[in-house]
Amino acid sequence: MEQKEEKLSRAISAFSRRQILRLLEKQELSVKDIAQKTNLSVSLTSRHLKLLYDLGFLNMRKEFPNKFYSLKFKELSSLLDAYDKVIKKL
Repeated sequence: MEQKEEKLSRAISAFSRRQILRLLEKQELSVKDIAQKTNLSVSLTSRHLKLLYDLGFLNMRKEFPNKFYSLKFKELSSLLDAYDKVIKKL
């Protein structure tokens, strides 16, 4: 159980990864689209997406030459909302 908790905390610990997860709540997006919407470089966006995918939080679909990502668990939306509420109270 601890390992799963560590995966989750690692996924949502960085602001950039939370931004990405929030974008993917609504729709499937390409790496380039996510980079543009978050103002991150494509390289950094790709690294965040790879980590989130490797941790098991994202689905990935290849359509040459692009990769498209979507949220694997819709329950992450409510977790991110709760996270925001707690952060605002700190």
